[in-house]
Amino acid sequence: MASVATAAAITTTTLFSSFFRNPSLCIHRTFPRSRITCSSSSLQFNISFAPPKRKKTQQDDFEFGEGSEQQLFIPWIVRGEDGNLKLQTHPPARLVHALADAKTQNLTVKKKKNDTSAAAGAAGGPKAAPKLSKAARRFYNDNFRDTPERLSKVLAAAGVASRWSSEELIFQGQVTVNGSVCNTPQTRVDPARDIIYVNGKRLPKKLPPKVYLALNKPKGYICSAGEKEVKSVMSLFDDYLKSWDKRNPRLPRPRLFTVGRLDVATTGLIIVTNDGDFAQAVSHPSSKLQKEYIATIDGAVNKRHLIAVSEGTVIEGTHCTPDVVELLPPQPDIPRPRIRVVVHEGRNHEVRELVKNAGLKLYSLKRLRIGGFRLPSDLGIGMHVELKQSDLKLMGLKS
Repeated sequence: MASVATAAAITTTTLFSSFFRNPSLCIHRTFPRSRITCSSSSLQFNISFAPPKRKKTQQDDFEFGEGSEQQLFIPWIVRGEDGNLKLQTHPPARLVHALADAKTQNLTVKKKKNDTSAAAGAAGGPKAAPKLSKAARRFYNDNFRDTPERLSKVLAAAGVASRWSSEELIFQGQVTVNGSVCNTPQTRVDPARDIIYVNGKRLPKKLPPKVYLALNKPKGYICSAGEKEVKSVMSLFDDYLKSWDKRNPRLPRPRLFTVGRLDVATTGLIIVTNDGDFAQAVSHPSSKLQKEYIATIDGAVNKRHLIAVSEGTVIEGTHCTPDVVELLPPQPDIPRPRIRVVVHEGRNHEVRELVKNAGLKLYSLKRLRIGGFRLPSDLGIGMHVELKQSDLKLMGLKS
């Protein structure tokens, strides 16, 4: 048995060595079986080898079958220098050069951007704002960005002066816009983008917010700035303006003014704001906004007087007729008769002229209501309260 095993091993080694020395001997060839017979038993060895891979030929470049592991070549049809079309396995040289140049340029641009952003970050500079689409910019401009307004209106809203005084400053050449003197009050400007100077002082980019206050005006105060010798209702807001910086940091103080006017002797409700459009809408006679007054009469009042008041009178060339004239019932603590008068014209001294034209002597006059907003009963004389959005809607503010 040992001799048989030894003979088999020798035969196997001889076959393998001859194969690796000359592999071409095995192409399409099957070695015959080697059979070794012993006296005790016989063993048969049937050793066969797979044929080696065929050598690659030029015809195999375009013959690909299923399961082929050969590289795929894309045929290119190009026009040669002679003008004829020819088929080749590699792309044209000019295309390869163009792709290489484009790739190099992209890498150069990206590198420059990275270097610029890195330098800005190292220097602590601001990051570049992201580019927005046209639709996004249009949506922002339509819904969030403030539209440019007249220069005189911007100056008045910033607290420089009244609108009329601001126009005088513009006409005098004391206002510059973006480095140039502006003499036209109707010029449209945007404080956030335009650089505006008034008498050498820069106008803040942010305008103060809209402020709406209801004041219970006391007797003896005028409704304009006036002279220092005369008390103005604006002096009642000194503490409010002094505490403005604490309540509204980084915002300029508003320039407050009254909506319409009340006589020095007239008391009651008056609106104080910095919104010129709102003041114009409320105080102008064309708004037809009702205003309710309580007129205290010195002397007796009869039916004839009430009829005379209700018939109206001519004021500034216009015949003004009140909406409501009513004699209020007497009160134990108020000995004098009182008349409730509701008007909508808003003419100067309208209620006083109506009472005077009826032959009555006016003792005191108080305003209680403007539109749908009534003076709060718990608001003391000389005190004020901030108005809510619902209160403004009662006076005709749409937005």
